[in-house]
Amino acid sequence: MSIRLSQKRVETLTKAVRKTGQLLSFYEGVTVDSRKVKPGFIFAAIKGYQTDGHLYVSKAVEKGASLIITERNPGEIEAGDAAVMQVSDIRTVVAHLAFAFEGDPQQAMKVAGVTGTNGKTTVSTLVHQVLGTLGIKAGLMGTAGKMIGDEAVESSLTTGDPEQIAADMSEMRGKGCSHLVMEVSSHALDQKRTKAIRFDVGAFTNLTHDHLDYHGTAEAYRDAKKRLFDQLDSEAVAVINTDEADASYLMKHTAAQVWGYGEADDSMKILSNNADGLVIEIDEVRIESPLCGTFNAYNLAAAYLICRAFGCSADNTAAALASAKGARGRLERVEFESGELTGASFPAVFVDYAHTPDALRNVLDTLRNMEPEKELTVVFGCGGDRDKTKRPLMGQIASERADLVMVTSDNPRTENPEAIIHDIMQGTSGEGIDSLADRPGAIRAAILRADTNGMVLIAGKGHETYQEVMGQRHHMDDFELAQKALADRASVMQGRN
Repeated sequence: MSIRLSQKRVETLTKAVRKTGQLLSFYEGVTVDSRKVKPGFIFAAIKGYQTDGHLYVSKAVEKGASLIITERNPGEIEAGDAAVMQVSDIRTVVAHLAFAFEGDPQQAMKVAGVTGTNGKTTVSTLVHQVLGTLGIKAGLMGTAGKMIGDEAVESSLTTGDPEQIAADMSEMRGKGCSHLVMEVSSHALDQKRTKAIRFDVGAFTNLTHDHLDYHGTAEAYRDAKKRLFDQLDSEAVAVINTDEADASYLMKHTAAQVWGYGEADDSMKILSNNADGLVIEIDEVRIESPLCGTFNAYNLAAAYLICRAFGCSADNTAAALASAKGARGRLERVEFESGELTGASFPAVFVDYAHTPDALRNVLDTLRNMEPEKELTVVFGCGGDRDKTKRPLMGQIASERADLVMVTSDNPRTENPEAIIHDIMQGTSGEGIDSLADRPGAIRAAILRADTNGMVLIAGKGHETYQEVMGQRHHMDDFELAQKALADRASVMQGRN
């Protein structure tokens, strides 16, 4: 059996699911993954970036799918006894159905979405930490994982698919969460994964070179980010970094109230920025933080305004930010006890998630400005199966800003690590450049070689505790590797004493 519904009819249908649960008596759920199909499910056959769901229709039917939805002509779909429904915008339909089957959990929550190339994780984590300090139970979704109530859950995507988002929000609601702050990636916006969410707050951090392997052009990447603000209604708040060149473009069609922050218009001022932390002023409110670096000043400003948009008072938000540490692996110093070598000097080692040209530039500039006289070493690589155009750019940035550069492997995925390193090395110049595909070995070599009072930045993986090679994730933690290398350095020094 096949039917064709207009988009208007589909929207009416999904609204009916929300209001009356009529469809719930016929179907058990919706999924885009044939492996998750259960008897009575709706299977959405979507032609994606890497695979085509239409290839798995028969498998979905075998597992009990009762309805197949597709943008293709129903006559082209071999679905056995299952019904086939043609829709004009399948991703939007799936997003709304996913939330409908979960009872529309967002109706009981205030939701903030944070988008941008860099800073999403730090901003989202800061907001979550502030809300927790203020006694507000909140959920968190992002690159570094999810917080559902008090439970930390690993996440494989910055922004999950609609089914996962809806299920997570439902669980958060069940555990008493009244607020949610989530990272919203450009991929998710382009694929309409968050289309069914009514955001109370949308925030934009910045836009720099990244993900061109997916979007194709910088303009398409920017337009994907813009979708978040086009989606906001007149009761929502758009928190925008107005120092960014694309800020006005993103604000062009939003119906939301715009709350901007930036140094150019004096809405944000950096009063102090050193290794001890930051002091900024925004809307004449003084905020002190243990975070350091100009980029973190912007992250703090965004987090502050999101919390204010959520209804938190200025004084309470500023006080809570003073103790908020932000996300793990974001310019985080590696702790090390030197044992018997009390008083001995070791290089200061930092781990950061910087994996884009702009992020690497920012963190290297931050360290250089904090301690301009100290030798600076950087260890980094680039991910495989991702935007190749940024590789030589990052090589150039590293060689221009660091005294010593060690190029290594990041997450090579299905690519040859040596080929990735070769691409990076094309952008390097000058002396002090080395490479070693073995990441543990590269980190150890850099730390053993570093000046006694120098600084070592290990960039690219941050909070990640794995390395992905040919579809497999192997345990690898930059903090652990750095601590082991520092211990090896201590052993060498002990042997000399």
